[in-house]
Amino acid sequence: MEKKEMLYEGKAKKVYATEDPQQLIVSYKDDATAFNGLKKGTITGKGVINNRMSNLLMARLEKDGIPTHLIKELNDRETLVKKVSIVPLEVIVRNISAGSFAKRYGVEEGIVFDQPTFELSYKNDDLGDPLMNDDHALALKLATPEELALIRRYALTVDKLMQEVWAECGVTLVDFKLEFGRLDDGTIVLADEISPDTCRLWDSETHEKLDKDRFRRDMGGVEAAYEQVMSRLTQHL
Repeated sequence: MEKKEMLYEGKAKKVYATEDPQQLIVSYKDDATAFNGLKKGTITGKGVINNRMSNLLMARLEKDGIPTHLIKELNDRETLVKKVSIVPLEVIVRNISAGSFAKRYGVEEGIVFDQPTFELSYKNDDLGDPLMNDDHALALKLATPEELALIRRYALTVDKLMQEVWAECGVTLVDFKLEFGRLDDGTIVLADEISPDTCRLWDSETHEKLDKDRFRRDMGGVEAAYEQVMSRLTQHL
């Protein structure tokens, strides 16, 4: 599949057109950002790891009935995907208190919830990705009631399946962000990526952080953490 003009460059990826208008090539970068782009840096090798991990996990989710944008991995950094129109909602599922949840509600990190929490935020950097509920999403015509119900069901199913996968690797899935898109016929599919950039992953025994929080909080050992979770995952998938 030939890569043509670049259509979009985001914080972590570049998107290119192909000769097929319904297929795109996503290229993963090593650039790292946090706090809506206020903090910037580089995590060497991140693009390779995030590309491979996303594809492994999406392929696994496809087997369990979650439709995704994945077509095939092209090389270390590039993947062929279905063209989608991204639903401008960030979908966050949390199993344990951490990050903005702990800060927002004044609780400590590490509280295990009785059931997962499901959050929506408006995908808009200029506004700081504000939290929103279903009524807000409907008022702004970001999605239909049916789409919101489906997105919720998919997200909670992804949480259940990924918790099982990561538990086999000795890793606890604390929380994660998903994005969904619409195909031309309106079908909702999982898009974007699933990686240490978009998931909080803690060692199940030591609770050591193995994700982008190491970059956000200047903890060091970022590359080693990404490599460690990738190694654990490839041993079990």
